[in-house]
Amino acid sequence: MSNKKKALGRGLNNFLKDSKKVEELLQKEGENLKEIPIDEIIPNPNQPRRHFAKETLEELSKSIEEYGILQPLVLRKIDEGYEIIAGERRYRGAKLAGLSTVPGIIMEIDEEESHKVALIENIQREDLDPVEEAMGYQALMKNYNLTQEGLSKVLGKSRSYISNTIRLLKLHPKVLEFLQEGKLSISHGKLLLQLKDQEKQYKKALEIIREGSTIKETTRKLPRKDKKDIFFVDLENRFEQALGTKVYVKHRGKKKKIEIEYYSDEDLERIMEILGVDYE
Repeated sequence: MSNKKKALGRGLNNFLKDSKKVEELLQKEGENLKEIPIDEIIPNPNQPRRHFAKETLEELSKSIEEYGILQPLVLRKIDEGYEIIAGERRYRGAKLAGLSTVPGIIMEIDEEESHKVALIENIQREDLDPVEEAMGYQALMKNYNLTQEGLSKVLGKSRSYISNTIRLLKLHPKVLEFLQEGKLSISHGKLLLQLKDQEKQYKKALEIIREGSTIKETTRKLPRKDKKDIFFVDLENRFEQALGTKVYVKHRGKKKKIEIEYYSDEDLERIMEILGVDYE
């Protein structure tokens, strides 16, 4: 077996072990559960979740005022106080509610382990918006040397779902913000990927928001692709199902082409393995 394949195997095994470890740590409360002054708590700079909708935070705040925090924050002790590993949304809701202390589980781990736990915990609980989720997948693949196929096995999500989620990161930065703010749906985002020029994506996104276009209306307004023979449409679909990525069969003109998209070195390795192409 090649060194690259061994590395991929180690990455997957390590991630599986870490996922189980995180589940065990997050379930342990007992003696590590304490009431922590909220002024001593500091957000984690490596927190994968970046966007916190104002309305949902206000709703959470009202719930905390009435029922308190039902699930403790997960924290680690640092020189400046306590850094959040998991539960920043609850922390923000508690601050809005005017709480002076919050329940917290204190974990004795370093910064690298903290980042790992935060990432796994958020993805396992599906607590991220589409953009954060895509960035989380990218980070996991990079940090654990995972392919999209390996990640799909670990998370129990289809390879095409992970591939399509990561593809969203090709959108204009402002369009990604619209997705995070809920101004555009994921389906709108996927449709906008048909426009390769990011400035065109942004302008079309503004138009969709301004006119309140549905998915069906947006599909009609986007430039239509050349009509293809039904045989080649079916062929592209078969390639995509087999390879877990976007495939284009270009059969017009003198030069015929099959184009296969890949999104990272690891993704290329995965496709090579499927096609039986040796690394050496």
